[in-house]
Amino acid sequence: MTTKERYRFVIDYFLEHTPDAETELLYDDPFQLLVSVILSAQCTDKRVNLTTPAIFEKYPDASSLSKASFDELFPLIKSISYPNNKTKHLIGMAKMLVEKFGGQVPMTVDELMQLPGVGRKTANVITSVIDEQPNMAVDTHVFRVSTRVGLVNHAKTPYEVEKQLVRNIPEQYIHKAHHWLILHGRYICTARNPRCNECGIRSVCKFVNKKAKVEI
Repeated sequence: MTTKERYRFVIDYFLEHTPDAETELLYDDPFQLLVSVILSAQCTDKRVNLTTPAIFEKYPDASSLSKASFDELFPLIKSISYPNNKTKHLIGMAKMLVEKFGGQVPMTVDELMQLPGVGRKTANVITSVIDEQPNMAVDTHVFRVSTRVGLVNHAKTPYEVEKQLVRNIPEQYIHKAHHWLILHGRYICTARNPRCNECGIRSVCKFVNKKAKVEI
């Protein structure tokens, strides 16, 4: 099977079975999504969704969050992983939004990456979810699924995975493909004990085929 054929099979499968896949983070506007994505680093979306309502109630926008002190914000996110750093990042992010971007979340990857706590993955999430830009955020799920299935080859970094995926997925599907791969990795192609028997793309998966040969 060629790489092009594998991509076509995988894309067709997800278009049929999960055409409306979207982020599981709960948000009402770009600012809330940005806060949620920063908090979600090495933390589950479920935990973030339990935490953010209190934050958004007290700090509904960048202006109000920019005025928060560490001691005021920290108790609201102490159940999140790395709360010290994330508290500092959120306050710094809000201050830069106010001072440099008029309190509005910018919609370019380069501008977003200027914000404290925002790396390439987070910037790609914001621009693809909010603006449907053809940007591919690569987290551990996307990295694992794309390499296991064989959508990418010999990639050692998230950026290398991103480049291969963007090069091979039709532009109009890139913002959706991010969610397809994340959700597939979260619920089917798990890190330990992947549920291969329940996987709809197992027939084109290099990991499954390799495992079958070993068992034989």
